[in-house]
Order: sequence, then structure tokens, then C-alpha cells
Amino acid sequence: MLTVLLSSPRVAPGLLTWQAWSALRAADRVLAGSAGHPLIPALTAAEVVPVVVDVPSSGAVPLAAFLSSAVLSSTVLSTTGGAGQVVWLAPPGKALDPLLLSSLSVPYQVLHGSHDLPGAHLLDLVAIMDKLRVCCPWDREQTHESLLRYLLEEAYEAAEAIENADPGALREEIGDVMFQAFFHARIAAERSAADGGFTIDDVADTLAAKLVRRHPHVFGSVSVSSAADVNANWEEIKKAERAAKALAAGGDPGPPSALDGVPFGQPALSLAAQLQRRAQRAGVTVPAGGADSADSPDGAHPPDGAHPPDGADSVGDALMGLVARAREAGLDPELELRAAARRFADAVRARERLASASELPGSAEE
Repeated sequence: MLTVLLSSPRVAPGLLTWQAWSALRAADRVLAGSAGHPLIPALTAAEVVPVVVDVPSSGAVPLAAFLSSAVLSSTVLSTTGGAGQVVWLAPPGKALDPLLLSSLSVPYQVLHGSHDLPGAHLLDLVAIMDKLRVCCPWDREQTHESLLRYLLEEAYEAAEAIENADPGALREEIGDVMFQAFFHARIAAERSAADGGFTIDDVADTLAAKLVRRHPHVFGSVSVSSAADVNANWEEIKKAERAAKALAAGGDPGPPSALDGVPFGQPALSLAAQLQRRAQRAGVTVPAGGADSADSPDGAHPPDGAHPPDGADSVGDALMGLVARAREAGLDPELELRAAARRFADAVRARERLASASELPGSAEE
């Protein structure tokens, strides 16, 4: 009997299942194809001494013949007089070639000695990012500032994959967004904590603590009956967080604002919508155009028939009014403009195709 023992390089060597240890202790021979196999020290310490053998490197079929021969020779030498028991320590983390199993001439079983926990593959990204930062000339030169445009671009590409309902593209684009997070954390890790440095683990710890803190109805004793209750709790928690941050910054932070924490680096339409949402939730009524439109009676739009003077300010105020109208209709102005932009692009391309067709020899216009 051949046992092909699979293991994960992301799990500490020796942390194997009971079935794996039973097979190892019952084996007549334990074979490893490399002296560097991470399980060897742990097995040797447990008095299971693997034999490092030279295995064929030319493919699955020669390896299957080699392992089958090892089982047959172990049967001859078996101390129990029965079938030989051989355990093959497969290279950790490598997918098992189905051709290997189909080419074996002896009975076999496949045991998973250790399994990855969900998210364990992120450890591979940590190792890859470390190597890129050290070995790649381009990656070595990057800073938070130089990577900023890529962070934004990758987020937009992920948004486009969602809009296109393309799950394959979304899987890839989310990975690109994730890579940016790992990259920034790796750069920050080169600074000391006193100088504002942090690691990817610090990022994970901060995020985990925030998620637990903002979901007391899941991780605490708070009861909610609807998504509206969750939103109300969320706003109160965020308000307390903003006040705590302002106080931690030193000095008298002054009264907290509903707008604290709004990122002004986001696209203008998204910024306008978020500012209006924050003000509305706080019960602050401000005309959509800001201070220059303070006499607006409805607090959102200029009076009917009012025409503010031409100029950049009036255009901006008009856009703020459109944002307010979209929100009142339950629409996201950013998404609506993106949808309109896509319709515009489709119309332009359709016109271009018609123009191109009309220029072909023998077209109707000739």
C-alpha cells in the first residue's frame, strides 16, 4: 500500500492529522524526494526517520513506476509478512498530478496531513511582496506617493468589472487592489513604529478591531431589528470614533463635525453626495450650493426661475443641486453619471460605425 501524504507549507511542520501520524508510524518506509522537505525534522524528532531518495524528475509516469517499485520491494522486506506500507512525502503545497495516481501499479491512498485555514494563502502574498521589495528594481523604488495613482486605478478597474458583471475579471481586479494594500504595508514596515511604521499584521489587527467594534449586534449584546437600526448604530459609533481621534490628536479638538473623516480626495460627485448624506443624517440643513445660496427657501435647490450669474461657482452650485435631486430620487449620482457616460460612449461608437460603413466602396451614399 502506498500512502501519498499531502501537506501545506503554511502549517507548522508536525501539525498533522491523526490519520497521517498513524500512517507514518505504521509505515515500513517513509520516502522524501528532498532533504529540505519541511516535515523531515518534525518526523525525525518523533522517531519516524524518512529516507531521502533520488526520484525521477522526468514526469508523473516515471515517478509512479518508482513509487510502485518501492512498495513492492517493501512488501518483500515487510516485518509483518503482509503488504509493504510506504508513505511518500509529496512536495508541500504542490498540486497532485492525476496522471501520477492513474499510473500506479499498487494500491494507494491519498491523505491530507494538514489543511490550510481560510485565508492562509495570503501568507504567500506576504512572502512574494517581501521578495519583490528586495529583488525588483522597480518595486524597490516605490513610495506611498508614487503608488497612489495605481491604488486609484485598480479600484476603478474593479468597479468596471462589477459593472460588466464579469466575475473572472473581478477576481483578478480584487487581487490587484489587494496587492496595493500589501505593497503599502510592506513600505510602511521599513519605518519604525515611532516613525509611523506598521506591518500587514497591524493593518489586519486594526481592521478586525474596527469590524468588531462597529458590529456590536453581531459580536456584542446590542439588539437590532432592521438594517436601519444597524445604520443608526454605525453612525453613532463612527461619531464616537471621530471624537476620540480628534482628542488623541492633542489640544482642544473643538466640537466634532458630521463631516469629520470625509475623504476630499475622492471624485467630486462622490464627495458631494457624501457631504450631503452626512449633513442630512446630522440634521443640518444647508442649500446644495453652499453659503452663496443661503437664501434658497428649500435648502436644496435654487428657487424656480432663479438663474444665478454665469461663472464657475454657478456651475458648481448647479451640479450640487443635481446631486441633491439624485439623492432625493434614491439614486447614486456617481453611478448615474457613469451609466450616462457609458450610454454616451456607446452612441459615439455607433455613430463611428455608421460613418465607417458609409465610407466603404459600394455603400448606399455612393
